[in-house]
Amino acid sequence: MNGIESIEEQWLSPSEALVEDMKRIDGDIMILGAGGKIGPSIARLTMQAIERAGLDKRVIAVSRFSEEGLVEELNAEGIETIVANILDDTQLQDLPEVENVLYLAGQKFGTAGNEPYTWAMNTYLPGRVAEKFRKSRIVVYSTGNVYPFTPVGAGGATEDMRADPVGEYGQSCLGRERMFQYFSSVYGTPILLYRLNYAIDFKYGVLLEVAKSVLNGKPLDITMGHVNVIWQGDANEMAIRSLLHCESPSKILNITGPETVSLRWLAMEFGRIFNIEPQLVGEEQSTALLSNAAESFRLFGYPRTTLKQMIEITAQWLLEGGKTINKPTHFQERKGQF
Repeated sequence: MNGIESIEEQWLSPSEALVEDMKRIDGDIMILGAGGKIGPSIARLTMQAIERAGLDKRVIAVSRFSEEGLVEELNAEGIETIVANILDDTQLQDLPEVENVLYLAGQKFGTAGNEPYTWAMNTYLPGRVAEKFRKSRIVVYSTGNVYPFTPVGAGGATEDMRADPVGEYGQSCLGRERMFQYFSSVYGTPILLYRLNYAIDFKYGVLLEVAKSVLNGKPLDITMGHVNVIWQGDANEMAIRSLLHCESPSKILNITGPETVSLRWLAMEFGRIFNIEPQLVGEEQSTALLSNAAESFRLFGYPRTTLKQMIEITAQWLLEGGKTINKPTHFQERKGQF
């Protein structure tokens, strides 16, 4: 095993808490939208936890799977795959019934100029899925973009704060939540709305984007001066474990790290590691897109991976030439245009 493979092995394995919770989750698990940025890692983590627990459950990954070779990779790891475009209702209705659903499908990047498709994916499709899987437990991936910006010193938006999204992307995501909430009330479907704010991995995310700017000597805009981040492996664990906390009427849960992180400080940390002076532009604003995840810490404990560890392994991954995904988060966006 080389250095990069060792990093992945160390930081993307299931915890004992996940393995124990997996024993309490009744039935098979289907992942809708499994071919996107998050799907493959959560499918693998789910299967690893099942194997560690000594269980006989199916993990069924559903997606159009546009990435060449991904279906074969997942199948080799024991994950069943179904190639389907679930926006086509015939293909959606052909999917097998299953006890548990992780709903990851959605549209973010490319929203500007393609608003009708974004609303179809983020608001129309959730209604169809909620009807199709009304007998299942459903964890619905949502986003902190449904909240308004909050003052940097206020501790972030809690689940009790009224949704007030900026821009069409956030509005369409609120539409997604409303559809699942509606059908949860109609059918009694246990649902958890999982509002995620900036999960990061070696291959993508806010830390990687900041690190690459510093390493390449490119200007970094710090107008959106503060962010929340959480390690993707920890976020994936909380998503799977959330199957035990689905409720009707649906429950809302913020998922992110405990810190309000200064972008200026992040850039300086990477600058120290790379021995490069960061090029910062813009002026930090007094508000930012921030979430308060205290309720998730009550349910699951604090994330295993600390901010300092995330910084160190991101820098190491870059310096060792690890593969990255060219899907910027646009975390600097303040007008909701993605």
